[in-house]
Amino acid sequence: MHSKETSRGENCLDYRHLFRSNTATTATQPVRFSSAFIHTKNILLLFPSPIHRQYMLPLLQRADQRIRFTHANSIAEPSPRRGTPSHRRPPRRRSSRHANPIALSTNSAAASSSSPAASVEEDDVGLGYRLPPKEIQEIVDVPPNPSYLISPRRDRIMFLKRRAMPPLSEFAKPEKALSGIRIDPGSNMRSRMSFYTGITVHVLMDNGTLGPAKEVHGYADGAKINFVTWSPDGQHIAFTLRYEDKVENSVNLSLWVANAESGEAWPLCISEGIKLNAIFELFVWVNNSTILVCTVPLPRGNPPKKPLVPFGPRIRSNEHKNVVQMRATKEMLKDLHEEELFDYYATSQLILVSLDGTVKPIAPPAIYTALDPSPDEKYLMLTSVHRPYSSTVSYKRFPKKVELWTVNGTFIREVCDLPLAEDIPIISGSVRKGKRLIKWRPDMASTLRIAWCSGSHALVYEHWYKTRRTRTWVIAPDCKDVSPRVLFERSSEDAYSNPGSPMMCRTPAGTFVIAEIKTNNEGTYILLKGKGATPKGSIPFLDILNINTGVKERIWESNKEKYYESVLALMSYNPKCEIHLNHLKLLISKESRREPTQYYIKVWPDKNQVQITNYSHPYPQLALLQKEVIRYQREDGIKLTATLYLPPGYNPSKDGALPCLIWSYPGEFKSREAAGQVRRSPNKFARISSNIPLLWLARGFAILADPTIPIIGEGDQEANDRYIEQLVASAEAAVADPDRIAVGGHSYGAFMTANLLAHAPHLFCCGIARSGAYNRTLTPFGFQKEVRTLWEATDTYIKMSPFMSANKIKKPILLIHGEDDSKVTTAMQSCQFYDALKGNGVPCRLVILPFERHHYAARESIMHVIWETDRWLEMYCASNSRNIQVTESTVDTTRSPACEALALYFTKIYSLGKLVRLAFAQIFHQEV
Repeated sequence: MHSKETSRGENCLDYRHLFRSNTATTATQPVRFSSAFIHTKNILLLFPSPIHRQYMLPLLQRADQRIRFTHANSIAEPSPRRGTPSHRRPPRRRSSRHANPIALSTNSAAASSSSPAASVEEDDVGLGYRLPPKEIQEIVDVPPNPSYLISPRRDRIMFLKRRAMPPLSEFAKPEKALSGIRIDPGSNMRSRMSFYTGITVHVLMDNGTLGPAKEVHGYADGAKINFVTWSPDGQHIAFTLRYEDKVENSVNLSLWVANAESGEAWPLCISEGIKLNAIFELFVWVNNSTILVCTVPLPRGNPPKKPLVPFGPRIRSNEHKNVVQMRATKEMLKDLHEEELFDYYATSQLILVSLDGTVKPIAPPAIYTALDPSPDEKYLMLTSVHRPYSSTVSYKRFPKKVELWTVNGTFIREVCDLPLAEDIPIISGSVRKGKRLIKWRPDMASTLRIAWCSGSHALVYEHWYKTRRTRTWVIAPDCKDVSPRVLFERSSEDAYSNPGSPMMCRTPAGTFVIAEIKTNNEGTYILLKGKGATPKGSIPFLDILNINTGVKERIWESNKEKYYESVLALMSYNPKCEIHLNHLKLLISKESRREPTQYYIKVWPDKNQVQITNYSHPYPQLALLQKEVIRYQREDGIKLTATLYLPPGYNPSKDGALPCLIWSYPGEFKSREAAGQVRRSPNKFARISSNIPLLWLARGFAILADPTIPIIGEGDQEANDRYIEQLVASAEAAVADPDRIAVGGHSYGAFMTANLLAHAPHLFCCGIARSGAYNRTLTPFGFQKEVRTLWEATDTYIKMSPFMSANKIKKPILLIHGEDDSKVTTAMQSCQFYDALKGNGVPCRLVILPFERHHYAARESIMHVIWETDRWLEMYCASNSRNIQVTESTVDTTRSPACEALALYFTKIYSLGKLVRLAFAQIFHQEV
């Protein structure tokens, strides 16, 4: 008689029973509703009066539509198996095409009582990747402007088209992590490489204008372009193309060359047996018609398989008492099998390829990491690594051999063979023993030198990190009777005294030397370009310097009032790199607060400039945003700087106080004076990307971007010994209304965020911490600029670790981390920190992004990170400043108290379950 009702009742929820037992339901046990058994008309029957039904009907109809959509998503992407915590479930590795972010969340009872938004339950866990509000999506999806490459003779400029964010499916492909690098075995190149989608070439006219665009053509659509380089004479362009082979689940990587004048492209190395090896340096131009290329040795066969029975136990020994200190060893070679894999993928056979397709092998197969032809095109300097390998350090410290060969394939001599370098100290400035930085002398035919030099004048830079002192020396490599002399000596932290860096000129051989400027006066002159830091903001400049006397003259500087201009490259060309000042031609960028960056050619002597790009505003909806560089002072007198952004059209007298997001990254200094210097410009364009907080201008937030948080250690004092005190003091100087201010950061900024919530809980309402390291005992051999080990500064390591102060954190904190982060900030850091927070009842949430590294790249991941951040800010920051205004605008005083309550909560309710419970609470209260 009632079997049908019983069947339905077993699958439906009794909402009145749920209301009665809701007091025992905590925030860590969210109630789930199945849309398969929720019907609007059935819920309306639960309301006793027609008036209640009248106000509930439209609300329930909209909620019913949302629940049905959510149910459809849950069918497509099922939630984790019951009883298996998602953070312990083995991740679905590369075979998964629909990996979802792992989200763990908990809210303490204390947080629920202190924040209205904290009572919102986690009804979104397990729903897959989410999208942020449309106004943010439109900004993030804007494609970037093209990159540019200038031809060696400065007569052409190439623009490389770029796409927006890649899909996650590209990161889900198999990869091998070997000796500090990640390899795509399907293409024999580094995994996750970005690429270009098109190439256009313009001739640069004498008056600075650009000729018509020539599109490089001849290849099929959809190719991925990499390794784009000019030939030494600028007449050809070499690049690689990648095509996906879905049948064999591999990538076809091929070398192509294009004519710069016509744009016509054709493939090289078309033999089926030749495959490129792009693990390290792929190719280099030897001369105008020949390219040296790394290829896969033949025959190579299949990759070595891991034996079912291991070779033996893994043994690491230090019986010789060597001191070996490394900050990260996550992706080093683990066993003999991985050593074999490294040999298999990294070993290359060098070949010389002519533009007509002629191929000639050269030198024996080896793991070549650098290819360097001599300026006279007669010799090759080949750098390779070899066994014995190490399980402690990356390939950069493996035994390294440097050899000289002729371009005809004749071995000349061995320059050096450096041993394995496991024992390099962690102190800044430490280097491996033996010869290093071996390069060809750029102004000579085939002369090897350790230091950079150019003709009769060269600049040598000397830097000592501990004291922050830096010197620039003038030497005369060809004049033995001329003694070196100091040109500049200063503190490397002092931005105001930075003289700038010399402008370089490209030689016919493709090398770079310092450009020598000819004037009507005697002496040797060079150009120095600098950022021009001043107390009023950065004003880039260009100086002409007499090397003989040290006298400088400013020949150009950026507009100070409206624009930020910067010198990018020298566009004048002379085979001897001697340029007369009156023939000077420069590539300059120009931008303002509301105008995006454009490129100009500036020509002397009249200093006329011609605009060569005309990019539109990437986010017109934020074109009228307000920006100001502000100055304020810390309690100890240190002057601090920040950039304040306000939404377009914001009027404080009408709009009142805004919620605010502070996003920063601490820096270490040796002096108070340097810490207080201004290193930014109020005239720079506000570039908005997926990794910075300016996106929330579109959501009505004020943004305090990059407030300086200096950690100072003067004299013999170590900066981190007073890290917490200085961190809190810097935050206190910037924060005015803690109920409306959130704090966030990435990497070391995440570390900062967690420490601020632990040691300054009175300053912020919530925090967002991305890709951080929170337990410094897990990085015992130093971090950032800390060079002491855990055993040398135990108290500092422990005091600085927010993991050790997890019990002090009371405000909500959102943790986000890439699952494949290979730096010292591994995902384990966030997982352990989350467990510590949850164990102390802290309101927190952990999001682990599959396939992502330290910086997030896939569109799905980035959009989800933005969604998580937006949700967090809306719940714990924006609600604190908007609840009163929302209440006043939604409550109708003519309604009954029950209906007033329903209307009041309408703007806060995001799931049908919470709606019904709140409705019943108000209705039953009135009836009683």
